[in-house]
Amino acid sequence: MNFSTEDLNQLKRLGIDPAKAARQINLLRTGQVDIKLEHPCVAGDGIIQIRPEAHARLNRAFEKASAAGRLLRFVPASGAASRMFRQLRKARNEEPGIQTDADLQRFLDNLCKFAFYPDLQKAMAEDGQDLSQAVADRDLALITSYLLDPCGLSYALLPKGLLAFHKAVDGARTPFIEHLAEAALLSGLDSDVDLHFTVSPEHLPLFKAQLSAWLKTLEDTYGCHFRVTYSEQKPSTDTLVLDASGQPLRDANGQLVLRHGGHGALVENLNDLAADILLVRNIDNVVPDARKQANLIWTRLLTGYLLEIQEEQHALLKALQGQPKDPVIRELAISFLVDRMQTDVSPASDNQALIKELDRPIRVCGMVPNSGEPGGGPFWVRDEQGRMTRQIVETAQIDKNDPEQAAILSNATHFNPVDMVCGVRDWQDRPYDLTRFVDDNAVIITTKHQDDRDLRVLELPGLWNGGMAGWHTLFVEIPPEAFNPVKTVFDLLRPAHQGE
Repeated sequence: MNFSTEDLNQLKRLGIDPAKAARQINLLRTGQVDIKLEHPCVAGDGIIQIRPEAHARLNRAFEKASAAGRLLRFVPASGAASRMFRQLRKARNEEPGIQTDADLQRFLDNLCKFAFYPDLQKAMAEDGQDLSQAVADRDLALITSYLLDPCGLSYALLPKGLLAFHKAVDGARTPFIEHLAEAALLSGLDSDVDLHFTVSPEHLPLFKAQLSAWLKTLEDTYGCHFRVTYSEQKPSTDTLVLDASGQPLRDANGQLVLRHGGHGALVENLNDLAADILLVRNIDNVVPDARKQANLIWTRLLTGYLLEIQEEQHALLKALQGQPKDPVIRELAISFLVDRMQTDVSPASDNQALIKELDRPIRVCGMVPNSGEPGGGPFWVRDEQGRMTRQIVETAQIDKNDPEQAAILSNATHFNPVDMVCGVRDWQDRPYDLTRFVDDNAVIITTKHQDDRDLRVLELPGLWNGGMAGWHTLFVEIPPEAFNPVKTVFDLLRPAHQGE
């Protein structure tokens, strides 16, 4: 791809290497490389089940790390809430069907159960509208207008993290506030509680305002001190778009059109934190305090498990560096990689090869038994070197037209709720350069229809997919009650989000 001088200046302003931009165009033109699944990870073969007798030991490891201030909760919170209300928005534009849609009738019948009901009632009252009467009249168009549009609550324009999800005695709580509450309960009294949220620049003032409004209440309630930081997705991680003719899309001024590179871009945000132990969870997987116990238990256990593995890894790396000719240490390292990490490693590997294989960041990922929720899953995958590794794979990365691949996909027993603990410092307590462990080929390419045009767009390797492909990965089974996502507004009517 030959970029013009104007193109090169634009890419430079954004911090995008022209070689990376050219590679994106090549990927968009040639298409994504589908991941070849070997077989699903299942309990006993890729998925670990933590025994009850280990709980006390793992909890002690967690408590020690927490007391030392090693933990940071990382929450991608820039996602828009528009998908939550897709059904309502569609119905608003197709009013003849709204009287017969059972879900929409359910929405109206249960409107008072939503935590946003008082705010919606107030917004309508300010314009002389009566919400109760609108419900009685089944006036979905009026109600959704005040719920979704700037004349009311603007929920269709806000990130999911700032919406009222749960009723509480101290007021309606958003996912942002629930993450703060859960982190406080996890850390305990008199602790410093560290959280980091990735947000869109236009929404950062709203997050800060919400924190300011809630901070004293939360610190008084939980007896802790919050340290909250934010970051934004970097423009340098934006990706190019191709038009129907296979050329880079341009705007009316001839400038290259770019779009956000998806959550895979957030590996840069992770890298900049130079953290120690990261607790990663999606913004919408939170519940009221009365239902938080399962998440608290399993976050502690996942963290304790990672700490045990990491301690053994660091000890072996230190020993290999200090006593490179000791055959016992060498055998211990091979045993750790083969037995504990289930990594393909040759017994003939020299010390440098063992060190290279060992010296990687570690992630311990909770996996939930498959109950039909959308999301990626844990699979054994063979890489370009022929090594078998455990990976989280999205369905969009799989060729479902291949009968063999489709059969492997259908036999999956677990899926990925995005609940993981990450160790991102090496044996000398130096932060890893996480960009070294990304599979740059694990992009997702899709066609989107926009403004009567078909466009080819590229998402960078997902944060927990290709973005962590080179990490040591361990999957641990966690119970279904630890996963309560909110993908549509109707999910807020589930018992877990009603506090029942």
